[in-house]
Amino acid sequence: MFGMIGAVLTLTATLAVTAFGYLQSRKFVRGRLAYVDAVQRGYAPFVAAAGAFALALPVVGILPFIGGGTALLFGAAVGTGVAAGAKDTRLRRLRA
Repeated sequence: MFGMIGAVLTLTATLAVTAFGYLQSRKFVRGRLAYVDAVQRGYAPFVAAAGAFALALPVVGILPFIGGGTALLFGAAVGTGVAAGAKDTRLRRLRA
């Protein structure tokens, strides 16, 4: 019973952190970095993903119910959020 509750708690925390990373990074790129050319480079999502993973890894080490996969998914979510925000910015420039 407690194992199932722990699994649900872990899954919920992982999904929440992943969604938060994606949505906030996309919003940040669309709003604050709209006119920064470096965000439009192909390596920008990979740099953001690696940075987010590096920042999340020590936090994951402290929390007992979350593993390294959560940090990996958080980094991937931030990277895809940066890529989506950069694409939104490019499309907005083309429409204007």
